[in-house]
Amino acid sequence: MRGNAVFDPVLLRTFVAVADTLSFTHAAEQLGLSQPTVSQHIRKLEDSAKRNLVLRDTRTVSLSDNGQAMLGFARSILAAQDQAVDYFTGSAMRGRLRFGSADDLALTQLPGILRDFRQVYPQVNLELTVSQSPALLRRLHSGHLDLVFIKQDPGWDEGRLVRRDRLVWVGHRGLTLDPDQPVPLIAYPEPAISRVNAIRSLEAAGRTWRITCNVREVNGVLAAARAGIGVAVLAQSLIPADLTQVSASLGLPELGEVDFTLVSSRAGAREPVEALTKAILSRPVQ
Repeated sequence: MRGNAVFDPVLLRTFVAVADTLSFTHAAEQLGLSQPTVSQHIRKLEDSAKRNLVLRDTRTVSLSDNGQAMLGFARSILAAQDQAVDYFTGSAMRGRLRFGSADDLALTQLPGILRDFRQVYPQVNLELTVSQSPALLRRLHSGHLDLVFIKQDPGWDEGRLVRRDRLVWVGHRGLTLDPDQPVPLIAYPEPAISRVNAIRSLEAAGRTWRITCNVREVNGVLAAARAGIGVAVLAQSLIPADLTQVSASLGLPELGEVDFTLVSSRAGAREPVEALTKAILSRPVQ
């Protein structure tokens, strides 16, 4: 059965100040309290925890092992309290964020990042558009989106690079190709990067090709590849477990690299844009 200890946020703030400064005097100055009050707060917190949290002698202040554990809990508790105060006092981040994402990036951690973002910023109205990268970029430049997460050729000078990946040929494990016949392609419409790179690479290698399946979303790519209709082009990190990279086994040419990039509008709401940008960059999609 859990105990009934309740940790007063006032005591926790004092404890964090002592832990950060390793000084009762400096903590008191930081908090605008007297040194005896700081000592009293620490004593009360230790009584609530039934543990010694702070080790002090005439010269030094340090945390015990239990104090180190309490510090992590204290920071989390205070952060949650601040977030709740912001929410209910009306100072929480709010507004509208029109976010666009290339559809195949839904195969990454991006859905989880967006879910976490909505939980942390419930008053931000997140509007999601899923499409192909060129279409999303056009909508951003025309003022219809605030932030887009898209694929671009390496070295593109607009936006912030999240990471770089390799483009590879992907197909069903049992797929075989006749080297004397055109390569069957599963492809997005032009000017999709995967389509442009596939055709350019095949023609440079002297291989003929034909489109066996035109698709407009990643689910169509995956369904066609699973059916063995042809080969598709995906970023290497996006290959599902039931499909395989077939570049070498089928003698297909190298495709090069692709950048996953965040691009924001200058006219968009800065605070929500910067918050979602930070969330994606701090936990890069894989």
